[in-house]
Amino acid sequence: MLIFGMQTYGRSISRYISVSGSGLANGNLFFAHEAPRESQIGMISDGIAALKNGGFLLAAAPTGIGKTAAALASALNAANQSENPEIPKIMFLTGRQSQHRIVVDTIRDINKRLPSGFSRVKVVDIIGRESMCKSVDRSTGKCNCEIGVTESERRFLRADLEEFIHSEPRHVDQVLKRVRKTEVCAWATARDAAKNTRVIVCDYNHVFVEGVRDSSLPVMGIDLENTILIIDEAHNLPDRIRSGLERRITQKVFQRALSDVEEYKESMEKREADMEIPESNQLREAKSLERQIRALRDDASLRKWFEEKKSENQQTKGDDVRVATQEFIDVVSKAIGGVVEGESEDDISRLRGMIARLLSVVIEEDEDLEEDEQNECTRLAEILEICIRYRKNPALALVFDELLDEPRITSHLLDPSVVGEPIFEQCLGSILMSGTLFPPEMYADILGVPSIRSSCNEYSSGFPLGNRPVLIASDVTSKFTEREECFSSIISHVKSVIDNTKGNVAIFAPSYSMLDRIHDEFENTWSPKKIIREEQRMSKSGVESLISKLYEQKQMGGAALFGVLSGKLSEGIDYSENVLNALVCVGLPLPPPSARQDALLEYYSKKYDRNRAWKYASLQPAVNSILQALGRPIRKSEDRAIVVLLEKRLLERRVSSCMPAMQKMRTSKPERTAERVKAFFEN
Repeated sequence: MLIFGMQTYGRSISRYISVSGSGLANGNLFFAHEAPRESQIGMISDGIAALKNGGFLLAAAPTGIGKTAAALASALNAANQSENPEIPKIMFLTGRQSQHRIVVDTIRDINKRLPSGFSRVKVVDIIGRESMCKSVDRSTGKCNCEIGVTESERRFLRADLEEFIHSEPRHVDQVLKRVRKTEVCAWATARDAAKNTRVIVCDYNHVFVEGVRDSSLPVMGIDLENTILIIDEAHNLPDRIRSGLERRITQKVFQRALSDVEEYKESMEKREADMEIPESNQLREAKSLERQIRALRDDASLRKWFEEKKSENQQTKGDDVRVATQEFIDVVSKAIGGVVEGESEDDISRLRGMIARLLSVVIEEDEDLEEDEQNECTRLAEILEICIRYRKNPALALVFDELLDEPRITSHLLDPSVVGEPIFEQCLGSILMSGTLFPPEMYADILGVPSIRSSCNEYSSGFPLGNRPVLIASDVTSKFTEREECFSSIISHVKSVIDNTKGNVAIFAPSYSMLDRIHDEFENTWSPKKIIREEQRMSKSGVESLISKLYEQKQMGGAALFGVLSGKLSEGIDYSENVLNALVCVGLPLPPPSARQDALLEYYSKKYDRNRAWKYASLQPAVNSILQALGRPIRKSEDRAIVVLLEKRLLERRVSSCMPAMQKMRTSKPERTAERVKAFFEN
């Protein structure tokens, strides 16, 4: 009998199969529902086959296929057939907290269907520490959840909470509700609970950000070499990996860092004076750091360097310029040369010494400050460490630009495989899945998934094609050179959809500037629907408020929701109950020209070829943002919605080849669009 929830288990596989029939072999044993759909059968089978051989399944699986249930069935079956001395763990990685609940609910359903005598699957649901702890001091990394609690009380409270977590699959909000009035740390307890848990649901960062990985996986008893990774919404993973190495500093960072160091040094001096102890090595290091940062602030060569970059930027047609990583390292290292007595003459060693001092600075942070105004010592240390690590690697680009006339430097990781490849090589296998993991072969390349062990498959939802017809306009485009002459026709197409849709319409523009123009055309004119729009940097509660308005308005003639492609409303939102009845996507959101984009194209051209470089860096991400929006209205097989794509470039062969098969029709003018939309709702 297999005991899945424990650290060890018996391995009489033959007895297991004789009891459960072919359940282990075909994935049905750990399937959450009565019977898998045809598309799920294929995905489960492919997943088991890939994972049994230590491989990878990249699944382009549309909304509604039931990816979560299929992936868990594959991973749980493969784990139970593993020949490793210890049964593997499964990490379900997702960037959306809403998906955490779906995973936990699915495991609860799996447990209900397991035969009697089989141990139930244990799961722990973990989100960010600042969301799980009552308060976290960002300078020290400590929380106040257990202040005043004795060691014996702490052990008792954590053991009680861990038992609660293990007793049945629990959403993290259930755990947080349990500890609301007790003095116990939910975050620390959840990490402890993970040691005796088979499935851990958490964010991508736990695996793909080095600092988080090194601090969290050992504590949770996770060894990547014996772990299966399920990566949900995997189309987002490349950018999440890139963001993990994106750091930004302004020219003023040196003055602010100096203020932090002075505060840190003075606090230490007072404490040592009060204690009447000799000057500590820590205080001496703080004084050395103070001299170094003051040298950076006052260095004429460094100021001149920033002025030269500012002038160079102004002479270009763009808004930013690329900076050689070694050049930035050299100018910073030169500025601190000879400042600290006995310091190494080697530039890199000198910088590493300063980085170590910067990271030791602890200050009392003001919670009212914006994130960009927090500990500048840490910020400076991190970008210098990244520059040193990747100084000889073309996968990193430094970019200079200005924000409100303030010069700044930003680090950009161009190649996610630099981070991804060693992780995929180390783990026991992985399922990467998304409705827009298209084409999956591209994501295997970009992420560094070992090609020899990869299966790249596309799956059909099985939904009726007629429930989501796609109209592509052949008369309009958002292409910069033609945008103005097309704008009035774009507005007419949008109006034809709004006027003829029974229910709610979502209109997604390629940028916020374009959104403003389109929205303004409707905001101050009569419309049969209530006009609502997405704002930049909307909070989670703001998004939820907008979505709730859609449900309210559906019974009152409907609403027109204006947002942006790749925004919070066009990706990741489950518009359930068929609340969206029509969708309009305006244009093709190709990335605008920039030094970072030029660097990415240059890098991919050298790594692959020019055609793949353009596709990987520009075209496919733009198309996939449209595909993400297309997945919003249809969440179940009975849902119906019409989609209108206002971009003639989608009819070009090289662009249309970037899209999966779907029912497409042309519309050549707004009047034709009106006829098609009206007919759809009358049918």
